[in-house]
Amino acid sequence: MTARSRILFICTANAARSQMAEGYLRAKYGDRYEVFSAGFRPAGRVSSRAIDVMREIGIDISGQRPKPLETFAGVPLDLAVTLCDNARAVCPVVPSAKKTIHYSVPDPHLTPGTDAEILDGYRRARDAIRTWIDAHFAHGLPV
Repeated sequence: MTARSRILFICTANAARSQMAEGYLRAKYGDRYEVFSAGFRPAGRVSSRAIDVMREIGIDISGQRPKPLETFAGVPLDLAVTLCDNARAVCPVVPSAKKTIHYSVPDPHLTPGTDAEILDGYRRARDAIRTWIDAHFAHGLPV
């Protein structure tokens, strides 16, 4: 059996976008990828709205926890993916990763409006991440 590629998703707080990406990639392609997520200023918990919208598509991320980026210092990674512009600015290259790429997803936490409108912002982020992962990871590591 071939070793799985190691992927790290990075956002500022590691509370929503990177957690959704970790959960989705693991659920959909976990046989090929070992998946992690981290933040450079991790929140105390995963966003309840992120948990809710992932549950809508049958993926449970309620057991995941925000982790500091330092947790992965020296851990060999095949790919690091920054999902927010702030993370890209802070860590444009992850030293232990063979490659670092960026895919910008708007922060759903900043969605204005009612609770329903904010939840829709989380769904848009989830769907953007899901579409991007399916397009870029289904046939191997993104180039």
